[in-house]
Amino acid sequence: MLQAESIDLFYGASQALRGVSVSAAVGRITCVLGRNGVGKTTLMRAIVGQQPIRSGRILWDGADIGALKPHQRARRGIAFVPQGREIFPLLTVEENLKSGFAALPRAHRSISPEIFDLFPVLKDMLGRRGGDLSGGQQQQLAIARALVTRPKLLVLDEPTEGIQPSIIKDIERVIRLLAGRGDMAILLVEQYFDFARRLADDFAVMDRGEVVLAGTAAGMVEADVRRYLTV
Repeated sequence: MLQAESIDLFYGASQALRGVSVSAAVGRITCVLGRNGVGKTTLMRAIVGQQPIRSGRILWDGADIGALKPHQRARRGIAFVPQGREIFPLLTVEENLKSGFAALPRAHRSISPEIFDLFPVLKDMLGRRGGDLSGGQQQQLAIARALVTRPKLLVLDEPTEGIQPSIIKDIERVIRLLAGRGDMAILLVEQYFDFARRLADDFAVMDRGEVVLAGTAAGMVEADVRRYLTV
């Protein structure tokens, strides 16, 4: 289980996160919602080790991982699909997938057939350059690359951004299947309320660097959440 507790984070003198707490349990999908610029991506970057925190704790399976580098967190089973995908455009699809091997022991450096069950389109494109794929296909590749690492926590930062509706449905199906296996926690940043509502077991809403609403999806009041999503 992931537990981020009372996180304060600064960019220089500017405070980006103020006492933020969020958790993600295995077998459940936690959605972090909010407008652009409220600190959602900063929180994800802090959790995966790309941004240092000023105070608070980040616990994974009960251990404080706040001092660990990103590659050390990856080896503990934390995988990140960043906003904007960040695949390698000049590498082939297969090479992009194999770039996830860095976080794995040598004995586990193989691409599971399950990857192609989840994303069949990638199997037919292994030799194509990542930069030649559509935006939706690149997003599928980015998620597949993260899954190559066999994560216990999958962190996705706005996976639906700029993606055509048919691919959004595919991504939603995959996220639901992964959570349903019961061996992975999923932490999802999203701006689109309807997508988040369909998937979320738990949610947190951010505004101006703070969590202003949190709870289970069953207790979510749509009007209260949407108030923090409209400009």
